[in-house]
Amino acid sequence: MNDSHDLEVALRSHTPLIVINSHEERRVEKMLQDNILRLGKPIYKWTITDGLKRLDLHDNISPKLNDATAVLNHIREAKKAGCYMLVDFHPYLDHPLRIRLLKEIVLANLGTPHTIILLSSQIEVPGELAQMAMQFELALPSRSEIERMVSEVAQEWMKQTDAQVKTDKQAFDLLIRNLTGLSLSEARRLARTAVFDDGAITAEDAAEVMKAKYDLLNRDSVLMFEYDTASFSEVAGFANLKQWLEHRQVALSSDNAALKLDKPKGILLLGVQGCGKSLAAKAVAGTWGIPLLRFDFGAIYQKFIGETEKNLRAALKSAELMAPCVLWLDELEKGLSTGDVDGGTSRRILGALLTWMAEKEEPVFIVATANDISALPPELVRKGRFDEIFFVDLPNDEVRRSIFEIHLNKRELSVGEFDCNKLASSCSGFSGAEIEQSIVSAIYSCLARNEQPNTQAVLDELQKTRPLSVVMSEKIDELRHWADGRTVKAD
Repeated sequence: MNDSHDLEVALRSHTPLIVINSHEERRVEKMLQDNILRLGKPIYKWTITDGLKRLDLHDNISPKLNDATAVLNHIREAKKAGCYMLVDFHPYLDHPLRIRLLKEIVLANLGTPHTIILLSSQIEVPGELAQMAMQFELALPSRSEIERMVSEVAQEWMKQTDAQVKTDKQAFDLLIRNLTGLSLSEARRLARTAVFDDGAITAEDAAEVMKAKYDLLNRDSVLMFEYDTASFSEVAGFANLKQWLEHRQVALSSDNAALKLDKPKGILLLGVQGCGKSLAAKAVAGTWGIPLLRFDFGAIYQKFIGETEKNLRAALKSAELMAPCVLWLDELEKGLSTGDVDGGTSRRILGALLTWMAEKEEPVFIVATANDISALPPELVRKGRFDEIFFVDLPNDEVRRSIFEIHLNKRELSVGEFDCNKLASSCSGFSGAEIEQSIVSAIYSCLARNEQPNTQAVLDELQKTRPLSVVMSEKIDELRHWADGRTVKAD
């Protein structure tokens, strides 16, 4: 089945009122024109600028019929059945007279089977008409349709320039994959931008398309596209996690669909604050070379009061359209309460999220991070929700040395001029974030004294710091006790 066939069935069954929420006007018009001969009745298109036109004859019925009320009166009085596509009619649906005219046309369908198609990118059908209307949703174009469209764009460029479009199979496949999930008109516009820029389809074009795709899908969403994702070379430690991810990367590739591998669902990173859980989430996407979307639980409660569940579903749908991707649920415990202090909204959010996690088919890999396991609902952490739960502990001596080296290099300081072994051994119990801050503070202190940063300056800053492992020792011990035997160590 396809959209054209489904629309033909609706028209042939004399459906009186069809509502299409879409901005793909040309696509719907072409579908109607393709069905003209089979329907056996005239098809008309109305716009406020051109009035009423017959699609198969391409002539205006009357220039006066650009008035919304006048065209409805004309349709009501027409004795011969017809199909009328009213484009961008939504601003005129707030008037009692026009609502009544539409209702009378629908009620008279048994005598004169007119079909009204309301086409607009945003239509709210009045309550008086809602029960009489059929909602028709255009399916997104298939991969083969997008491939055909990109080929057409390439042919168009070659005709204009008399030159071949340069590409390779990997870049072409990546572009097609990144265009999937967009309407045909949106995909065509982005494909034209990629091809007409330099006459080539490259991996860089595909990356730019993915960014533009995110902007199109998430204008009002609580999803945030993380443009800069780290690679695991920038993350110290996490040896077990790195190996686990390396073994499963192949399952996310469409090229390996024949292997019949189960798609990995996701992981929960539990651990001490400041030990690199968020950086690891970014590194998963960077290592796998797929987009990273960060879900903001705080925003969904603040921004969409009264519509929280609806907009959660919209955000999750957007994540599926961006697939394959990593969906980062940061500080999960802050968004999912175990009580009813908010009128049950958090419980409903939890239910919707769990249902989606269980039923999703698209390769959306979840990376959830949490600092307090006691605040998470038991339904979320039971076996099977995530592929694995990793515990991120305070870094050991070797990892602390690597953290010093990473942050010194990041600030273009010569690692050879610092005693990283001494620094690492002097800050047992420090988190990665606290180690980074000691370097930052040392740089500022040396700048104030007009000195070059050195090992002693960093040691001085470390001695001034009371790490979280000391300040919150009871909470950290409690967290370690829970994780022992229930989780896998990330390092």
